Amino acid sequence: MNSYRHWRIERDGDGLHWLYFDKAGESTNTFSTEAMTELRSIVSKLAVATGDQRPRGLVVLSAKDGGFIAGADVREFMTLTSPEEAVTLVKRGWDTFNEFAALPFPTLALIRGFCMGGGLELALACTYRIAVDEPGTRLALPEVMLGIVPGWGGMKRLPKTIGAPAALDMMLTGRTVDARRAKKLGLVDEAVPTRVMMNAARITLSNRPAPHQLGFVQGLTLWGPARKFIANQARKQTEKKARRVHYPAPYAILDIWLEQDGNPFSFPAEHPSSLRSLLASPTTRNLIRVFGLQERLKAQGKESTFAARHVHVIGAGTMGGDIAAWCALRGLKVTLQDQSADKLAPAMGRAAKLFKERLKDPRRLRDASDLLIPDIAGDGARHADVIIEAVFENLKVKEDIFAALEAKARPDAILATNTSSIPIEQIASTMRDPARLVGLHFFNPVPKMMLVEIVAGANSRPDLLAACATFVRQIDKLPLPVKSAPGFLVNRILAPYLMEAMRCVDEGIAPEIVDEAALAFGMPMGPLELADTVGLDICVAVGKMLAGSDAPEAATPVRLQQLIAAGKLGCKSGAGFYTYPGGKISKPRADPARVPAGLADRLIAPMLAAAQRALAEGIVADADLVDAGAIFGTGFAFYTGGPMHYLASRTA
Repeated sequence: MNSYRHWRIERDGDGLHWLYFDKAGESTNTFSTEAMTELRSIVSKLAVATGDQRPRGLVVLSAKDGGFIAGADVREFMTLTSPEEAVTLVKRGWDTFNEFAALPFPTLALIRGFCMGGGLELALACTYRIAVDEPGTRLALPEVMLGIVPGWGGMKRLPKTIGAPAALDMMLTGRTVDARRAKKLGLVDEAVPTRVMMNAARITLSNRPAPHQLGFVQGLTLWGPARKFIANQARKQTEKKARRVHYPAPYAILDIWLEQDGNPFSFPAEHPSSLRSLLASPTTRNLIRVFGLQERLKAQGKESTFAARHVHVIGAGTMGGDIAAWCALRGLKVTLQDQSADKLAPAMGRAAKLFKERLKDPRRLRDASDLLIPDIAGDGARHADVIIEAVFENLKVKEDIFAALEAKARPDAILATNTSSIPIEQIASTMRDPARLVGLHFFNPVPKMMLVEIVAGANSRPDLLAACATFVRQIDKLPLPVKSAPGFLVNRILAPYLMEAMRCVDEGIAPEIVDEAALAFGMPMGPLELADTVGLDICVAVGKMLAGSDAPEAATPVRLQQLIAAGKLGCKSGAGFYTYPGGKISKPRADPARVPAGLADRLIAPMLAAAQRALAEGIVADADLVDAGAIFGTGFAFYTGGPMHYLASRTA
């Protein structure tokens, strides 16, 4: 039983078997074809074992520190040459997990760290589930984000475990839950501290309590009219976020659950919600491509051993305050500097709101709050590992800040600017050692936007750039290396798109109609709502910077000038192209029939042209990084695979 590459099984004195998953040559457990084949062999042998060889119970756990199981090996999907191959791969997992669920003795998944996709589907096939209550433990079925469905039993077993509403929410969004939330939902039987996890598993299998059963009300959600009603409500919510023409997977999940009780192989191949149809979809191929782009960005942070403990942020405005709050949320000590307590107060208030939303545990909320320290005098700059300047876009102010910081900061500290448009060389011009300055360009809203541009000035030290990428990964964001140039990459390609949308408004097209055209194309947010979110003053600053180049799209639209003159800067001021009572957008409902023909293509065309120019000028290393920046920095329609990929597919 221990002749396998990826699995190890141990038998203790009580007759319990402990099945360790330890993917050979990898830091993360994923189900490759070989790992799945080995698991099926183990299950087959255990199913017929007799005497002392038959387990009294089986615990499935990870031998790695990095998590339980991350799901299927997505790299294998990237190498498949036909939908039929993909269906065969999925069917292998479906059969294996069904055989596992039928084992003639109790089984238990001991979940520590991430438990994603196929990892959670294996856990659902177990009799019991115990999750370790620590921040790294997260459970999810994120297949929908790859354009596919949970094909190894998740669609069948999850609703029967936690009820239809909660199950559909997890499957349709890919949302993760922590150990405590999983316990509350009934997804796991217990959430326990690390120190007792092994004993908890042992005691559970020894005592064999009755497996978890749905309560009466939850049980009703699986039957008759309630089932249809819940599916229809979920469909309506999905339609608000993702259109079926672009993203068929969430609709397939609803169809398979409602009509086939979660069996993804029941629909005929030609059905639009069949597994084969999904796996043949360009959307699926492109979303898997996007996953690969994300993994490439994550790998940028592996070239340095830098580890920050203390971050100092200068400027407590929307960007600076939110950067500080995010770093504290990720467990770093943060000092936040501004000129007065009055200027710091709004940032501290937003941080408290963020901590409350993200950290349900009062102890973790308290710890994050304690890590964020107001610092009017700026004393934290003397001790910080990373110093991020995030004041308004004024070259002279930034020059003065870094001239002073250079003498004040530790020699090994990273000095970074969050400028959204000013070339790094200009800001560093007053420094004795311009090589110390780099760009760390975050995007608004910081808690939601995962990309951070790592901006290299002409003189920026390579070791500092590598350390910046590692820091960005440390705070769980995606680093994109870019060359210092007007607008860098993201604003360089985003500004022409936003300006074209504003010119449409100048021509008399209603803002909500302009946004509807972009939404119909597949953008997650309309360009005018996005401009309001970014800040109209930032849009103007970027536009002025681009106006210094040969970009014809940089001229400031009339309506934008009027809004700026009236002090309407977007969401942060309560009004822009739309109004924001209570911080939430208020906009007229758009009638799709009023969208002029060709408007979406008109909006997208300047963005595509800017992306081509950025690649030609070497702002990033290659076309894939252009696509990664556009997708994770601007929200460019995921289903296309990115602007450069979209252009290539149109001309193929």
